[in-house]
Amino acid sequence: MRNPFIHPLSDVQTPSIGSGTRVWQYCVVLGRAKIGADCNICSHVFIENEVTIGDRVTIKCGVQVWDGIHLEDDVFVGPNVTFTNDPLPRSRQRPDRYPVTRVEAGASIGANATILPGITIGRGAMIGAGAVVTRDVPPFATLKGAAARCLTLRRSSRMEEVAGVGIEPVLPLSHIKGADFVELKKASDHRGDLLAVEYGEHLPFEVRRVFFVMKVPADHLRGEHAHKECHQLLVCLQGAVTITVDNGLDRAEWVLDRPEVGLHIHPMVWAAQSRHVDQTVLAVFASHPYDADDYIRSYDDYLRSVAR
Repeated sequence: MRNPFIHPLSDVQTPSIGSGTRVWQYCVVLGRAKIGADCNICSHVFIENEVTIGDRVTIKCGVQVWDGIHLEDDVFVGPNVTFTNDPLPRSRQRPDRYPVTRVEAGASIGANATILPGITIGRGAMIGAGAVVTRDVPPFATLKGAAARCLTLRRSSRMEEVAGVGIEPVLPLSHIKGADFVELKKASDHRGDLLAVEYGEHLPFEVRRVFFVMKVPADHLRGEHAHKECHQLLVCLQGAVTITVDNGLDRAEWVLDRPEVGLHIHPMVWAAQSRHVDQTVLAVFASHPYDADDYIRSYDDYLRSVAR
């Protein structure tokens, strides 16, 4: 076990610092903070009391980590990232309890990003430099801008620890078991277009429910769940939308922008919709009626389910 290194020009009051952690000059760490092993706390960092920091976390210069902020293992926090912990701050007025902000394992936050209070940044997510994050970030999402909008959802693997997984580009859909394209019948003439979806020819399941998704802002996500038994066929009738699918081993994405090509998502495949173009209309054909118990809405619960 290696003793932590604490620079003599820092004021570190907590005894809870893991082996091999380095705290550089002009840092202040208060007495109840908990810091894991092999972390790198660069100069001019302030860490308040009700803070937990996991193992192998890097915090670059000029960052303040306030009460209620929790950084899990392998998190990277860039220079001058601004965390906040009070949604309605007033001088000399403190809330009874601060909202919890959580940065999950393997996530990275670029320089000068601002993180509003009470937000969860999902595992492996990438927050661009200067982003203003105003709501929860899905696992493995890439966000940038003010307010930050989702650009993509990236590949992950449940077979490796987050610390050992590089963030890689998404795979072609042909590599993903549990999702496939369906060619639909389209007839066009001077009167317009007609699109046909027939059970037995295009659909390997009987349709029990049809619904439509529309008027979704471009920076919002929808879906973000898996079904235990329900099959779905997604058809973009107008506009364009990016569909991300994840079978627990690999992740891929595809832009649906032609109504004659649908995407069949099998049960126990995680899926999300992002980057909706203005006026997009997405039709969803489902094999089952709505059943709340058929949904898996937590990505961690989903990974546990497919690992069994």
